[in-house]
Amino acid sequence: MLLQEIREVPQGSIVLRPDDPDAEFENTWWLGASPQERLGLSVDEVVAAFEETAGMVRRQVDAMGYRGTATFYVWHDGDAGQLRCSTRSCPPTRLPFDGDYFTTRDLGTIVTEFLSDGEPGFVRDLKPADLVAPSPQAPLPVWTVDVSVATAAGG
Repeated sequence: MLLQEIREVPQGSIVLRPDDPDAEFENTWWLGASPQERLGLSVDEVVAAFEETAGMVRRQVDAMGYRGTATFYVWHDGDAGQLRCSTRSCPPTRLPFDGDYFTTRDLGTIVTEFLSDGEPGFVRDLKPADLVAPSPQAPLPVWTVDVSVATAAGG
């Protein structure tokens, strides 16, 4: 089911509006899997599905005639127990995250963290003090792919 959902991401329309970033929230997908499904998936097959999807997103960006900056990206939302992905008309250094993040070429680590979560959406070690003053979060790893279409001849 998860692999199918990943491959369905580029089947919807992509909104790229550098002048209206809020409109681009339409491009965000929330992908989950039960603990049982996670046990039956390999990191390699999930990574391959996202790599295939990034290629399809690039072709869709090309087909729509958009020639600006476009980034497809994936992260693990541990609090929600989901993998999430989106496409934005910005470079990887300007993704719309509230907290700190860093870009990585290692999608396998992000997928491993997601697949190894046996209780998706359950926050461990939450203490009453965390509800008042949450402890600082480590920067979020985000896998990014440039899905911009080259405007130069042959590109």
